[in-house]
Amino acid sequence: MNPNQRRMVRLIVFMLILFALMVATPMQAVHALPSVDIELDDELGATGTGLRLLLLLTVLAVAPAILVMMTSFTRTVVVLAFVRNALGTQQMPPNQVLLGLALFITVFVMMPVWQPIYADAWIPLQEGTIGWEEAYARAEDPLRDFMLEHTRGRDLQLFLGFSQEAPPETPEEVPLYALVPAFAISELKTAFQMGFVIFLPFIVIDMVVASTLMAMGMLMLPPMMISLPFKVLLFIMVDGWHLIIQSLLDGLMT
Repeated sequence: MNPNQRRMVRLIVFMLILFALMVATPMQAVHALPSVDIELDDELGATGTGLRLLLLLTVLAVAPAILVMMTSFTRTVVVLAFVRNALGTQQMPPNQVLLGLALFITVFVMMPVWQPIYADAWIPLQEGTIGWEEAYARAEDPLRDFMLEHTRGRDLQLFLGFSQEAPPETPEEVPLYALVPAFAISELKTAFQMGFVIFLPFIVIDMVVASTLMAMGMLMLPPMMISLPFKVLLFIMVDGWHLIIQSLLDGLMT
């Protein structure tokens, strides 16, 4: 990857970080956000300005999707989806509830990461005490530490091996374009492991109900219709939502 490509990657990542900061910025700090003035560059003219706006709109369009891959949102929403599928409750809770819960859990988990970015990078950048390069360097470290902590070495080595570049000697030298997909597949593997454990007790209930109905000769009665109330009752008795969220927080914040 040449220097120009590296600068482009760093610009895109920093804009994503700024997007996250604007989401997490307290309401009382909103009035301090700088205004944006669009002026035509004498050298580039209208064409150069149009290209800049196109690049900005493109980054903003994909920012939410890329930002999701750099936080704990992936693990959280996949685990919650496994819970609903294991219960067999179809669309209960609905997708909006699961996504909203996953979003706020992600904000809670990522707040210790976003706070130093806001304090050390965003505020000094607003005040003009540091430049964009320094702000990017300060904002990159907390995110890098979080992703490295939850990324398996085998997954990271997969992307570093295909990058055809010299292996990094320190964690600070790991490029984000290799770290982000490695972090994503590590989160997916962890979420599927948790989903397997979640499925086990409900599969046992389904097997017991199906065997009982078969022994009674009630082959025309759907086993799911009988097992669903028992699975919901078991989930309520063990305070399932509390246990699931506690397991997620233990894995993400310890």
